[in-house]
Amino acid sequence: MTLTGTTGPSEPALRAAIAHYRRVPVRRTAAQVRLARLWRERGDYRRAGILLALTLSAAEQSFGPNSPEVAEICNEWGVLGKYAGHFDRSQSLYLRALAICESTYGSEHDTVATICHNLGGLAHTRGAHPEGEPWAARSVDIRTRLHGPEHLLVAADRAAWAALLDGCGRLAEAESQLRIALTIFRQTYGEDHYEMAVTTHNLAALQHRRGDHTAATDGYAHALALKTRLLGNTHPDLAVTLVNLAAVHRQRGHPRKAARHYTRAIAILAPRVTPDHPTLAAAQRGLEQTLST
Repeated sequence: MTLTGTTGPSEPALRAAIAHYRRVPVRRTAAQVRLARLWRERGDYRRAGILLALTLSAAEQSFGPNSPEVAEICNEWGVLGKYAGHFDRSQSLYLRALAICESTYGSEHDTVATICHNLGGLAHTRGAHPEGEPWAARSVDIRTRLHGPEHLLVAADRAAWAALLDGCGRLAEAESQLRIALTIFRQTYGEDHYEMAVTTHNLAALQHRRGDHTAATDGYAHALALKTRLLGNTHPDLAVTLVNLAAVHRQRGHPRKAARHYTRAIAILAPRVTPDHPTLAAAQRGLEQTLST
């Protein structure tokens, strides 16, 4: 699991570390993965992908193809692929990382839970909710046994599981998991945190699916404001909230607001993701339908 917006070393510090540890593979690899993650969190998917490809090749030579270092790079590249729209590659990288980690650590380990969480998240992005739900349920099960039900990692896993339960039509279960997660996040972080933004968005999506358009509009707007404060005005992670907010405005008979949000989502995503990325395609389709009515 990765949390967009997390703090860490700056880009100059990471570049300096890569240069300093150029002859120390473990340190150099770790710094390169962190730099790729930083670029991905900023929305610079192209540079992140190039760096991870180079880092994986070097790590396979330095540590072996089945090493934990290779698993970490595969997982990070899998996360990038989810955001950039390279879904098949992302799936393959996650499964490779999972096989390495299960062999190295056993099936009851935080790293295994993280990769299961990420496989569920990838399936959610692809719209393959029945495929992803067991992965998300497994991550919750592992981490609850490791840490107890009130742990932050368990809360994050619950929130991700809820999105898949929603997609499977299990709305009551989804809402229960979201509200448990929100309570834990709020108690720990307060309101201004990325996990609060994502979970608020997912609760709004559940309300949207139920036909409560007023609550959905308010929830999406709150999630968008949180994401904007945390990530900036042009981060690609804003796009899914913009598209959903546009859709609910369109359903409520507010075509100008809908068109504005669809247009903004397209402007954010088009330079960064593949042309067939589902969120970009939904924005383009939604804008076309809004303008034609």
